[in-house]
Amino acid sequence: MLTLVKRIPTSIRLPAWRSTARVGARLFSSGTQTLRGRLEELVPVKAEERKKLVKEYGQHVLGEHTVAQAYGGMRGIKGMVWEPSVLDSVEGIRYRGLTLFECQEQLPSAANGSEPLPESTLWLLLTGEVPTQEQVAGLSADLASRASVPQDALSLINSLPKTMHPMTQLTMGVMALQPSSKFAAAYTEGVNKADLWEYALEDSLDVIAKLPAVAAQIYNNVYRAGDIAEYDASLDWGANYAKMMGFNDETVFDLMRLYLTIHADHEGGNVSAHTTHLVGSALSDPYLSLAAGLNGLAGPLHGLANQEVLRWLGKLADELGPAPSKDELRQFISNTIANGQVVPGYGHAVLRKTDPRYTVQRNFALKHLPNDPLFKLVSDLYEVVPDVLGSIGKIQNPWPNVDAHSGVLLKHFGINEESYYTVLFGVSRAIGVLSNLVWARAYGLPIERPKSLSTEAIKKAVGL
Repeated sequence: MLTLVKRIPTSIRLPAWRSTARVGARLFSSGTQTLRGRLEELVPVKAEERKKLVKEYGQHVLGEHTVAQAYGGMRGIKGMVWEPSVLDSVEGIRYRGLTLFECQEQLPSAANGSEPLPESTLWLLLTGEVPTQEQVAGLSADLASRASVPQDALSLINSLPKTMHPMTQLTMGVMALQPSSKFAAAYTEGVNKADLWEYALEDSLDVIAKLPAVAAQIYNNVYRAGDIAEYDASLDWGANYAKMMGFNDETVFDLMRLYLTIHADHEGGNVSAHTTHLVGSALSDPYLSLAAGLNGLAGPLHGLANQEVLRWLGKLADELGPAPSKDELRQFISNTIANGQVVPGYGHAVLRKTDPRYTVQRNFALKHLPNDPLFKLVSDLYEVVPDVLGSIGKIQNPWPNVDAHSGVLLKHFGINEESYYTVLFGVSRAIGVLSNLVWARAYGLPIERPKSLSTEAIKKAVGL
């Protein structure tokens, strides 16, 4: 059983106006102080709800799928359950029903910051409820109690060559933690499958707690002197990550909290989320499942997009200078499209408006770095690119996504190592994918096994 660690961070602030029992339709969490305690209350109720839903409506049709979808990455096919978040094409991601802007308003933040604490995001994604200040403080303390990385895992990480990509090192670091899996041990001992969610939760909290130290060690090994600061139980999880990387500035702490919150989840169909879910459905433990998801995140079409944006901005600045006019930008964008190239950071498979993750980062930049030259360039592009792309007529979403902005903030505060950016993404994404993994085990979801077809079978199906 989890116990509430007595050493509770004092640097957690709750919005002063939060005195009512609910905000809109979003219930505040119950008086239960531990995350495990709250889930022990919720799991039986939700599991029974799922059972009843399948029994009464199991044959209800959710949608159809087409030949184009079969060849087109299965986009739009409704075929999996993902509890932590849902992506709306207009409003963007909703964490358990809350937009990112509502999360910023309602979730507890640090006393010296204004952005949501990632611990509060974790509580929200796991329970569906906005936590109290005391609950977040207790969760932060619990993560601190789990944060120590075993020496054998550290030795493996420290033995890796600096030339190895940081994402490869991160996956190896997670795998080095796997021998301590409580889920794997419980399964081997024959624990009732109905109870496996408890061990999935234990593993998930353990690996989430250790990820900042693992990721910071990789950062310092590859780019710095190799030594990292000790985990500071008086600080929150995000601030600890920044501090262990070598940054000791309150604004950087808040940037890290923001980054880790907005990248935490993006429903279940993306590569890292779906891969974690798929591997977990085989009852692979959370370490194995997360490592698989991280390997998907390392792909150029998923987690490397913000690096591509920065490279493209560098190419633009080399050609036009550091402060091009908007007319020059329009011509550059038009030439880019005419040459059959894309504008990195613009467009999204689902969204049809500006990505809210872009907007919250833009708001952070307006507050903390309004005169940064790279931010000014990105702001000018925001005014130019949608009009140019929209004029083409064939592009469904000419608006910026999260990757159009995240690299700018990181660079401004001295995190210049672009090959490391996906590691930051991976540490954040663990919050969402592992939250869903806990519920997949609570629901007793079976191993994933969709039907595949050959081209010959499809031709036969359409009468060819």
